[in-house]
Amino acid sequence: MAGKILIGVGAIIEDDNGRILLVKHKKERGGAWQDKWICPGGELEYGETIQEGIKREVKEETQLEIELTEALPAFDTIMKTGNQAFLHVVYIDYLAKVVKGELTPGSDIGESMWIEKKRIPNVWYELHDDTKRLMEIGRIVPAGIKGART
Repeated sequence: MAGKILIGVGAIIEDDNGRILLVKHKKERGGAWQDKWICPGGELEYGETIQEGIKREVKEETQLEIELTEALPAFDTIMKTGNQAFLHVVYIDYLAKVVKGELTPGSDIGESMWIEKKRIPNVWYELHDDTKRLMEIGRIVPAGIKGART
């Protein structure tokens, strides 16, 4: 059985108050990111650049226009059922700032929130594992953080 390799593009978006944007997909969407906070993003489409894909996905999910400020190192994850891989995701993300727009969740987003960087450890266990890695790679939280339950 052949799995799928997906190129996921997205951004750690910061507002003028230094808060980070997190979103959750609607329950009916299902999928590997269900019920977890993630950064806005999605699948890169054929024929678009990485930067175009990030801006498109963010606009679709949030109605925000962003400026990409720093490319982050790519990373990947292989999702498995037992020892059988079913999805291989290569993540390409940027740090970004809001340029304009008002946060309005798109059709596949059920919840969204702006959170102060110092409060991210309070929701650490509610983040998707890949989002945790992204927060460390993006230097939003220190590497190896355990999070706090509150």
